[in-house]
Order: sequence, then structure tokens, then C-alpha cells
Amino acid sequence: MPLFRVRLILLGVFIYWLVGFGIFKPYRKTFFNHSPPDVILVLGGDVDREHTGANLARGLSLPLIVSGGSNPEHAEWLIQRVGISKQLVKLDYRAKDTFGNFTSLVDDLRMKGVDHVLLVTSQDHLWRAMSVGQIIFGSRGIRLTGISISCKAHCVYESWQKNMFDSMRAGFWVLTGNDLRIWIKDYLHYSFDY
Repeated sequence: MPLFRVRLILLGVFIYWLVGFGIFKPYRKTFFNHSPPDVILVLGGDVDREHTGANLARGLSLPLIVSGGSNPEHAEWLIQRVGISKQLVKLDYRAKDTFGNFTSLVDDLRMKGVDHVLLVTSQDHLWRAMSVGQIIFGSRGIRLTGISISCKAHCVYESWQKNMFDSMRAGFWVLTGNDLRIWIKDYLHYSFDY
């Protein structure tokens, strides 16, 4: 058998292993997951997101998680105003950025058996949030579906560089469990704001 053919067969076996049993197996699960959402996740940064998420949670009878949202007083007022049971709402203030929104919650959601998350964020943030979220949540077999809300005149669309770097951070976290941003700061002694 020619060497080229052997290499081609080995490459095919390797790709089959990656998709079927290796690191891409959880992503395959999310691709074929057509179950309804188990929970609504609102990314903080805009109270309009929280209002939309709360109304969706009430309308769909789903639990609501607000990650890095407004102050607890406003969130509790909103929950009471919309009429959602406090037992169905989790306010999580661990995240400091979009990357943290997903890394701080993914293992909690997986342990609760969540398979599908409905993500609420503003239209100028959705592209980056979905890129990062699909990498991180997908690594645990959790499907992510995005819903954008209008940011009206306040839209500030994010650069492709910011999206690319946060996607790289997400991939690095999936492979190593570490934040690439901190690794660069600690090991390369380089700090940057984007």
C-alpha cells in the first residue's frame, strides 16, 4: 500500500476519533441537540437585557440567570415587578467580562443537567458573546441559542480583533483551564486593554 494512502487512512481515523470520541465530541452533541431551552442566561451590561430576559423567563416558564447584571436592588425589583418566583432566579456577580460570564457558569450548568441555554444580550454584543459562549458551553455539551435585543442609538459594535482574542481566550480555557489574558500578563509580562 502506498505511503500516501496509509497517511490518508490514518488522518481519517484521527478525524473520526476527534469527532466521535475526542475533544470535539461535546460539540457534536450540541450540533444535534434540538431540545427546548432549559434556562435563560442574561449577560449584564444593560438593564434592557435584564427586562427582556425576565419577561422571557415569565413567558416561557424557565429559570433565569443574570450574570454580572445591575445592582441586586434593581434586579429584585424587576423580578417582583415581572412576577417571577425568586426560586427561579439566580443573580451571579462573579463575572467581570463576557469571557467570565461563561467560564463562571458552565460547570454549574452542566452539573444541573442543562443541555440548552437561551442567551439574551444586545445586538452589538451578540456576535462576540455567541463566539465565546459556543466554544466554552460547547466544550461541556451545552447548546447556546442567542436572542439579541435592540441597543437603539447606544450601539457600539465590537471589533473583529476583540472577538478573535476573546475566542482565543475561550479556546485556551477549554484546552488548559486557564485564562489566556492572565497567562500573557504573567508569563510574557505584557498587559493590554482592548
